[in-house]
Amino acid sequence: MTTPLSILDLAMIGRGETVRQSLDGSVALAQRAEALGYRRVWYAEHHNSARIASSATSVLIGHVAAHTSSIRLGAGGVMLPNHAPLTIAEQFGTLATLHPDRIDLGLGRAPGTDQRTTHALRRDAHAAETFPQDVQELQGYLSDTSLVPGVEAIPGKGTRVPLYILGSSLFGARLAAALGLPYAFASHFAPNALEDAVRVYRREFRPSAQLDRPYVIAAANVIAAETEASAQEQHLRLKRQWVRMLLGRDQPCTDEQADELLASPQGQLIAHNLKYTAVGTPPVVKEYLDGFAALVDADELILAHQTATVQERLRSVELTAEAMGLPA
Repeated sequence: MTTPLSILDLAMIGRGETVRQSLDGSVALAQRAEALGYRRVWYAEHHNSARIASSATSVLIGHVAAHTSSIRLGAGGVMLPNHAPLTIAEQFGTLATLHPDRIDLGLGRAPGTDQRTTHALRRDAHAAETFPQDVQELQGYLSDTSLVPGVEAIPGKGTRVPLYILGSSLFGARLAAALGLPYAFASHFAPNALEDAVRVYRREFRPSAQLDRPYVIAAANVIAAETEASAQEQHLRLKRQWVRMLLGRDQPCTDEQADELLASPQGQLIAHNLKYTAVGTPPVVKEYLDGFAALVDADELILAHQTATVQERLRSVELTAEAMGLPA
């Protein structure tokens, strides 16, 4: 049986692209993913990034949902400590009401940005400490019984939008297990604890009203192309992009300078963070993803097609679907 495949659309703004072109690309990607048989497309909440257009995650989901008909769409994820649980319940309750049985809500506890932007978001410095309680409060708003007397989410109440815990550590694994929720691991950029976290999650899982058995979604990067040379060139551009993101917008660098940094000991951190990346022609990508799914006993893979342009992204999505035998 083929492991279900989904997409994490990072809504990247390519060099020379406008924000509108990036968002139009997200619509085109979701439409193509729907036609090819991918299970879902998720968008992540990031702020103050010149290269990512998914900061208003729920708005983007609504826009893409209006231009597709059946594929599941959701947050991968909403950084809950940035928001009041009631607000997120109302947003995703509205989405679920307008697009029934299509909306997912993945939840993370990181800020999704830098320290200055965290302050600009009015985020409480200790907000992450109440993440487990906030998840349960949000879950109550989306069910029939609010945990806050006299307060209900309208829209939201009774929609039972499925929740997913996102993480890259044992904390998220244990929380997802304790609440009986699916667990999605951010191994596409934080690979360290993947296998340990999955083991802990499966061992400690307690069934819930939403889920009767553990469900693991593992993330990987994919760059699929017709030729190995093209795939490797796109991979190099991705690594250079990571260098520029780590340096910050105030420190521009040339391709030559980025390559020098990649060859340095510090540059090896980027290679490590991108450890779970399938690069190559369709047969190479298939072999890699089959092995990755088996490594962590994943119930589903969510793939970030990290290419520089929308057209390269769409082609990577197509070639991967063909290689993995998705039931289009």
